[in-house]
This record gives sequence, C-alpha cells and structure tokens, in this order.
Amino acid sequence: MPRIIDLIDESSASLAEVCDGLAAVGVDFDDPERLDNAARWLRRLGNDKQFLGDVLIAELGQRHREYVLDSSYGPQVVMLAPPNGNFFIRANLWPSTDEHMLRASGGTSFVYGLPHDHNFSFLTLGYFGPGYWSDYYEYDYGEVVGASGEAVPSLRFVERSRLDEGKLMLYRAHRDVHAQHPADALSVSLNVMHTTGAQGWLDQYRFDLDQRRIGAIVSGGPSEAFIRIAVGLGGAESLDLAERFAHHHPSDRMRLACWDALAGVAEDRDALWREAELAGSRLVAQEAKARRAELAF
Repeated sequence: MPRIIDLIDESSASLAEVCDGLAAVGVDFDDPERLDNAARWLRRLGNDKQFLGDVLIAELGQRHREYVLDSSYGPQVVMLAPPNGNFFIRANLWPSTDEHMLRASGGTSFVYGLPHDHNFSFLTLGYFGPGYWSDYYEYDYGEVVGASGEAVPSLRFVERSRLDEGKLMLYRAHRDVHAQHPADALSVSLNVMHTTGAQGWLDQYRFDLDQRRIGAIVSGGPSEAFIRIAVGLGGAESLDLAERFAHHHPSDRMRLACWDALAGVAEDRDALWREAELAGSRLVAQEAKARRAELAF
C-alpha cells in the first residue's frame, strides 16, 4: 500500500511559498532528500486551514474561467498550482453517499469503485474531513504487458483504510493499486504530483480484482486518437506512418493503436493481425491473438 510518511511540522506556509519551496530543489520521489522536502512543504500547506476556502471563493467569484481551461481532470479536482517544472499541486473533493453531488452524478464521476494504479508517483495529505476509504493492493508491474484480460498473479490485497485528516502518504507509480470508496462525510485531500516527459507513454491500468486480471489501459493519449483518425481519413503518408510506428514505436500502446487503425482499413484483417503477432511486441502479440479469435466468430 502507499507508504505512510510520519513527519511532524507544525508550521504553516502559503501556496506561493510551497510552490517556491518545491521548485527550489525540484520534485523527485525516488530521491530521499527531495521526497522529504516535498512532504514537508505539503504538510505545511495542509496546516493552513484557511487557504483552500479562499481559493474556492476566488474561483467562484470569477466563475471558474481559468480553472475550466487549465484542468483536464474531473469535477472533483481543483487545480491549485499548474505544472511547474516537474510537479503540480491539486485538491480533490471526496463526497459522501449523503451528498447530492454523488447521488446526482454517480460514483464513477469521482472514481469510486474503480480499482487502478498510477503511472506517476504522488504525495497525498488528508486536509479536511474523515477522508475517503480505499482497498489497497500491490502488484509487480514488470510481470505484465498490459493486455486486456491478462492475469496478474502478484496482485495481492493489503488492507482497507482511509485517508484521515493529517495523514500523509506516498503513492508509488506502478506498484500501489487502490479501489476508492466514499468518505463518511465530505472530505478533501491535497496532492503534490510528480510529472515527467515520459509519463504520457507509461501505462495506467484498471484491474478486475475478482479475477486478478487487467481490465483495461486507462491512460490513452491524444496521439493514439490522432493516428486512428489520420488512417481512417486515408492517404499514403498516414498509412506509411502507421506502419512504421506499428513496428518500431517505443510505446507498445502506440504500436497497438497503429495496428488497430490499420485493421480498420485492411481488406484481410486476419492476415494483418497475424503479421502483428510477429511484430516484436508482447502486448501487441497478445492483443492480436484476441483480435483473431474475435474474427473467427
């Protein structure tokens, strides 16, 4: 499960001071000194029980004009500090089952009941309220290729617990899996998120806990949609690019997207997926076998 960080610091810091403190040394959760620095600044931000209310009032006052444009997350997320170097800061709202927003929108709008890992590491702090519940699991990312329905033998349950107010944890990329459940009362958490240039090509999975299998990849990027559209619209250049990417792109997920795009315009899909099975990607090979099996019916 995520690593609990026991760090006592009773001082408070403004959001601007926290951003400056993080930017001064950078964010790298694999580096003990930078991890300690980030955790300490997040703790200080969490000690300020006034700042988030001020942010929300300011957002409401200007009708979220900037927020709507700057945030690509769902309705529960308030972007506190946009990407700055290799980090950004956000707040997450966690409604209880008694909240109208949850009854009206459903749990999936707040990622409740969706077992998943993360393709980035991040710090989280219980800021307000009793905190959301999580069923925590761990698995070995290196043992899977990411195919839909692939078995994950190493996936194991650790515990159920909640993010209590003041609790500080490090979620580890490609290791910690959790299925979140509604808080007992409206709650808020704060995050310091670590970002890298490669993050968009690293896979994030949804899991089938009952079957201990990968349910799907949930970290698709715009490049995959672009290649499908380009190939679908036709043109020799788009077909050539898709074929090259299908065989040589460093991202297996992008390779699969290219094969899918080519299959959409292929006269002989079975032959195309046979070729894909031998194209040098374990993920593509497994998915190609599944596609050929579907064609047989």
